[in-house]
Amino acid sequence: MTANLNPYLTCDGNAREVMEFYAAALGGKLDVQTFGDFGAPVSEAYKDKIMHAQLDADGLVLMASDPMEGQPPTAGDNISLSLSGGPQDRERLTAAFAALSEGGTTTMPLGDAPWGAVFGMFRDKYGISWLVNIEKG
Repeated sequence: MTANLNPYLTCDGNAREVMEFYAAALGGKLDVQTFGDFGAPVSEAYKDKIMHAQLDADGLVLMASDPMEGQPPTAGDNISLSLSGGPQDRERLTAAFAALSEGGTTTMPLGDAPWGAVFGMFRDKYGISWLVNIEKG
């Protein structure tokens, strides 16, 4: 796997609808996982909301999720940059996390995620939100 940089949308509870729309328009393969699929600590009513969706349309990759329960997105803050890669990219992505988050605010330090990766989030000093995901392989 090569490291990738992709847009990541935070939808307002309608991520499935949004991503199905984009899949219909762009074609490709849509993979969807819910909060329930990952055993996330959410209410029964929220288990079917989308924790992660990824559309791969012949090299065009778009990712999205619904927000964490009780944390609706704010217009303008609902698009992040996702930096991801495999175990061979760990050093590069860990260094990128450190460098890009300098002067910003780390909202989730790099650490083990329930889906078997190392994951972290931050807002850089320019107000841009980033997600870093490193597959363990």
